[in-house]
Amino acid sequence: MARVTGEDRLRVPVGDDAERWTTRGRLRKVLFVVHNVTSATRLLDVLPLFDDDTRLQLLATCTGSSPFLAGVPELMAAAGLPVLPWEQAKATPVDLAISASYGGELPLLRGKLAILSHGVGYNKRLATPDTGHRTPDTGHGARGASAAAVMPAVSRGSAPDPERGYAACPQSPDGLESAGRGSANPARPAFEDARRRRNGAAPGNAPAPTPVFGLAPDWLLHDGRPIADATVLSHPEQLERLRAACPEAVPTAVLAGDPCFDRILDALPYRERFRRALGVAVGQRLIVVNSTWSPGSLFGDGGGDLLPSLLPRLAAELPADEYRVATVLHPNIWHGHGPGQVRAWLDRARRAGLVLVPPLEGWRQALIAADCVLGDHGSVTYYAAAIGTPVLLGAFPDAALDPDSPVAALGRAAPRLRPYDGLRAQLDHVVDRHEPGRYREFAAQVSSDPGGSARLLRRVFYELIGIPEPTDRPALLDRLPLPAFEPATRTAPVRVLTRLLGADPPEIAVVRHAEGTYEPESDDDFGWDAHTTVHEDTRDAGRLGIADVIVRYGCADDPRVGPPEAWTEEVLARHPGCALAVYVTGVDRCAVRVRGGGVVWLSAAAGSDGRPDLCDPAVYASALHAWLASGKSLAEVAASGVTVVTGGVRHGVRVRD
Repeated sequence: MARVTGEDRLRVPVGDDAERWTTRGRLRKVLFVVHNVTSATRLLDVLPLFDDDTRLQLLATCTGSSPFLAGVPELMAAAGLPVLPWEQAKATPVDLAISASYGGELPLLRGKLAILSHGVGYNKRLATPDTGHRTPDTGHGARGASAAAVMPAVSRGSAPDPERGYAACPQSPDGLESAGRGSANPARPAFEDARRRRNGAAPGNAPAPTPVFGLAPDWLLHDGRPIADATVLSHPEQLERLRAACPEAVPTAVLAGDPCFDRILDALPYRERFRRALGVAVGQRLIVVNSTWSPGSLFGDGGGDLLPSLLPRLAAELPADEYRVATVLHPNIWHGHGPGQVRAWLDRARRAGLVLVPPLEGWRQALIAADCVLGDHGSVTYYAAAIGTPVLLGAFPDAALDPDSPVAALGRAAPRLRPYDGLRAQLDHVVDRHEPGRYREFAAQVSSDPGGSARLLRRVFYELIGIPEPTDRPALLDRLPLPAFEPATRTAPVRVLTRLLGADPPEIAVVRHAEGTYEPESDDDFGWDAHTTVHEDTRDAGRLGIADVIVRYGCADDPRVGPPEAWTEEVLARHPGCALAVYVTGVDRCAVRVRGGGVVWLSAAAGSDGRPDLCDPAVYASALHAWLASGKSLAEVAASGVTVVTGGVRHGVRVRD
């Protein structure tokens, strides 16, 4: 944390005697100003715009003003840029500083400043900062003397600029002037009246509404003048709201699209690859549960507190082989409460098969892969709607949003979750009744130039730096990587329902729920039999003693437990109540030992495109168990194979010795 908290000043490539130690010293300096992990993700989006330019030295710093500093040192280390302590960064002349937040003492930076949004535009109302030590995550900062009282009277550039001054932020959240300023400015009442009118409130003593973060004078101005040299907006609708809320900042506004959205758009053709990476089989629906941070979010406890029941209910109500559930949480949840705590909160759901998507990489790919997003008022849910994905709002604090913002409009248009009704029926309804163009107007409000942000942003940055933009290569963003393959792993006991649909040839329906006591509500419950499958690594080892089927996943040649012939024999000997031992050795195959018999191998037929069937092979073992439990012989099914039905999908399974 030393670099974040202001210790260990750099000596190279910047510092008092840097010229002695640098190999390349005649470089323009670009400083990336990190507020927290959330804002850093947008800075990482634009970092490639400076690739291959040997005229530049890229630097990074952290303002230290956010409550969410956890994760920042690791992220900075991974970026590999020299990290300046904040005190040194404020004293170091740079040619361009880029921030994706208004947090921290940005007016103290000595160079041109460009500020980007770190989400889908500016939508949330956020309490006014009270000093130059801005903290937009909470709306509160350190109290004390104003920035004007402690800051040297120098410009943010390399030479004094009489058009710019540095004073305290306009007003504190409780309506009081910052220390040292109260009665010194007789024009202040008129300024406040104008601000209130722009925000839709009555002048005089009438309370002003909470300002919109990123668009209100409280955030954009310092001593009545814009903080940024370039206030980067992603769409003209933001410019219109900026003009109404803070006309003083309009001359600095630049329309430059949305690099995050452009990376999503670029990756849309690879949706099926992302789905396979997440282990989504043919016929499965991927439900992404998304939450921004704050008590009013889906993950928060400021409203109905759905979290304790929502994820277990999803595991219970959604058949495991017809649905896949993933969770995308805001970085402020991860780093505010701690990754270990988040994993602990979601442990039961994870053991039931939930995919917990990391906060930095993978969330965009999950969004592209999703069939439905169960979300809230955060940017991720809006991005989902913008690419045409059905959304269902589990939480939506309307009062926390600018009513004129696109996100607020989405809240008025999208369906809301009824928390006490069946989840499956609601999710299916949203997906089945979704029309592709339903959210077209919201997609149109994400970017001024879809696909063009790299070109526009690089032009802005180089104009601010004051050197020609590279002409020998196009401006390009990094493409989204293909995530590692992550099939569902359920160590919680699985309740399996089976029904014999036909005997010649064998055909068996299988429905699994990763919640041992769940029984589906159905008018057609005749002929269903039940058994329990338990992973050998289940946390509750006592469940192994009552398991009908015990399963393990691994390589056939794993010397610790394999080969499958040895493991299956060992398991049946250790657990006399178990009828089948199943060793899953690949995405579409498994070895099965029946009590009193030898090992047979089950393998699923590939799809018409030659790709393997991604249905969990343990399903095929459960079908075999149901076949044998009905009094049928192994020889019968070995001769013709078996068709296993999960939902509306038929899997052809071969049985061999």
